[in-house]
Amino acid sequence: MAAKKKSVLAQRVNELEDAVTRLFTGEPPAPAPKPAKRKKAKRKAAKAKKAAKKIVGKVKKAAKKVARKAKRIAKKARR
Repeated sequence: MAAKKKSVLAQRVNELEDAVTRLFTGEPPAPAPKPAKRKKAKRKAAKAKKAAKKIVGKVKKAAKKVARKAKRIAKKARR
């Protein structure tokens, strides 16, 4: 069975309880949890990555075309 997600309030209560416990035990404070990445930023990054891939593909295709043309010209020159 999947674990039920805690509510924000329950998470905060646990954090505060932990902080109070640490105050009395003399332990250093726990490191703050990293905030989750925003989904919008992820989407934009994915979109940019896709666009970059497309451009790279076009450049590679053009480079191949130029290479083939150069090969043909070199072949013609040898005749």
